Amino acid sequence: MKKLAPWFLALAACGAHAFEVSSADIKDGKTLAEAQVFNGFGCNGGNVAPQISWKNAPKDAKSFAVTVYDPDAPTGSGWWHWIVYDIPASFNGLPGGASASADAKVKLPEGARQGRNDYGTRDFGGACPPVGDKPHRYIVTVHALKVDKLEVADDASAALIGYMLNANSLGKARLTGKYGR
Repeated sequence: MKKLAPWFLALAACGAHAFEVSSADIKDGKTLAEAQVFNGFGCNGGNVAPQISWKNAPKDAKSFAVTVYDPDAPTGSGWWHWIVYDIPASFNGLPGGASASADAKVKLPEGARQGRNDYGTRDFGGACPPVGDKPHRYIVTVHALKVDKLEVADDASAALIGYMLNANSLGKARLTGKYGR
């Protein structure tokens, strides 16, 4: 009888219960809807935060974070579109349109915080790649964290928050939408 490699056994054991993210608004590998496109910089979208759900998170997760990042932006460092962290472990998703802004119709969970995106605001900023660029990738990542709260200042940069997310990660789940114009 042939012996199975340890990595295969580990993969088989966790395959049925892998940490997963899904969205009613963003389909993996598909084009974003106009609702998730920015309204400004020459774009005319709805600028609505997508609905995000996750399941099978690591059992020791004490909080979650959601980021939306474009690695294809012509900046040399990509573009952060949304950063939500300190989402309580009792949650397994965010509704569409969620924001911490005072005028938001749909609120983030109590205690959740939003970092500053690369548009300079603390909310979701939709896709708006340069005209003529190949379609950009918009990577939605749900981070399962080993801490209740990230220890970052309110004015922390997206890069610092990203560093703290990776330093406190128990696992990540991703999906990627695309958009070009």
